[in-house]
Amino acid sequence: MSAFQPVALAMVALGVSVLAGCAQADAPLVPDSAIVADTLPQPLTDTPGDPIRGLSVFLDQEKGHCVLCHAVQGLDAPFQGNLAPDLGRVADRLSPGQLRLQVADARRIVPGTIMPSYYRTDGLYRVASGYRQSPVLSAQEVEDVTAYLLTLTGDGA
Repeated sequence: MSAFQPVALAMVALGVSVLAGCAQADAPLVPDSAIVADTLPQPLTDTPGDPIRGLSVFLDQEKGHCVLCHAVQGLDAPFQGNLAPDLGRVADRLSPGQLRLQVADARRIVPGTIMPSYYRTDGLYRVASGYRQSPVLSAQEVEDVTAYLLTLTGDGA
């Protein structure tokens, strides 16, 4: 064995371990196997979503900031958007699983949507380096926003 061969083997081993790490980093947070039709039927956490925390995330400019694009009639929030569907009565139209998938990764349903993928780190473009390895929202925040959206019914909630 030449003196070069151990170095070459070490470089190959290093390359394989780096590639393995990249493959893990690129794995979707929501695997395809978790999606059923247009739903993410199982919660992402064991802790039920909290609609009050969900409203906070919904309004937070550093988190969801959903009102930038969506409006909710009766919500006391200035400058509600009109780029995306009005979310009033959304719980009358969509199931919890549909809402969960929309919040987590709407691009799994509508690939060309302008809605951000809030619970995704793989396959994204033009993401600031500080945000590449973690999703915008945590799994619990997705559950909280989903719980808030489930309060938006025709019952006046």
